[in-house]
Amino acid sequence: MAANKQHAHELIERLAPGQVPAAIGMLESLLDPVSRAIANAPIDDEPVTKEEKKALAESREWLKHNKGIPHEQVLAELGVTQEEVDHFQEPK
Repeated sequence: MAANKQHAHELIERLAPGQVPAAIGMLESLLDPVSRAIANAPIDDEPVTKEEKKALAESREWLKHNKGIPHEQVLAELGVTQEEVDHFQEPK
């Protein structure tokens, strides 16, 4: 185990500065149980319903004629920050 960790440290030290954020993201996702669960979840292979197809078509048509709403703007209108979303936990 110690040898593997040392090897990981050596590899990180060899990364170009621009590669470090990607490596951090990968390590964080390995340590995050939700990310791990999502990564290991089975692929959703349920067929798309007629209602879903209709809703998708309507959404795509709307976007052809309207500007999309940035995620940050939606959060601001709801009075929520991205940090709050990132750290949200279901009530127990």
